[in-house]
Amino acid sequence: MFFDPIYFVIVGPAMLLALWAQMKVKGAYGTWSQQPASSRLTGAQAASRMLQSAGILDVQVEQVQGFLSDHYDPRAKKLRLSPDVYGGQSVAAMGIACHEAGHAMQHAQGYAPLALRNAIVPVAQIGSWISWPMIMLGMFLQMQNLALLGLIAFLALVVFQLVTLPVEFDASNRAKQQIRTLGIVHSDQEGKGVAAVLNAAAMTYVAATVTALAQVIYFALRLGLLGGRSR
Repeated sequence: MFFDPIYFVIVGPAMLLALWAQMKVKGAYGTWSQQPASSRLTGAQAASRMLQSAGILDVQVEQVQGFLSDHYDPRAKKLRLSPDVYGGQSVAAMGIACHEAGHAMQHAQGYAPLALRNAIVPVAQIGSWISWPMIMLGMFLQMQNLALLGLIAFLALVVFQLVTLPVEFDASNRAKQQIRTLGIVHSDQEGKGVAAVLNAAAMTYVAATVTALAQVIYFALRLGLLGGRSR
């Protein structure tokens, strides 16, 4: 069970996709974090400009420690940027900061997929904690019902990742649309750099979703839900 070659046949390609996506992110960020934006804005200033243009005045932009730890907290209404993005003046910093500002815009405008994602966060967290132990223990002890409950718990995480896709793509599209209009970047080349960074980041979410779906297929096969008998 623990060295099943079928697992690598089904999930292996998705794992390779995830590895490729991570390499794309590192490559795009490595290239465009070295290219200063001609506007000379910092990431914090770029995010603030985007928020102000949307009439969002109640979101605070602040610095948080970590590498690429950037995120928007809808409960606190705070847009938290990593040091390299908060104070950075690179093309990459502009793209990441404006992407996070896009999430704040979604929140302010009641974007439905974001509201759904926020609502299922607790269920997805619980699913991520208990699903694998339940599945593995159920299969090891040949307790079909326990393994099935674990698979159901894991599906909560899969749903969360599926809902995350439109949220992330929409935030990136908002950033790409506004970044030239607001003078955050000035040239087509800089715009292409922003797109390269954001598109690479989006692929990591796609890869994570594909990997999770592949794992569901594998466990469904092992449990006899897609034909044959569990073993």
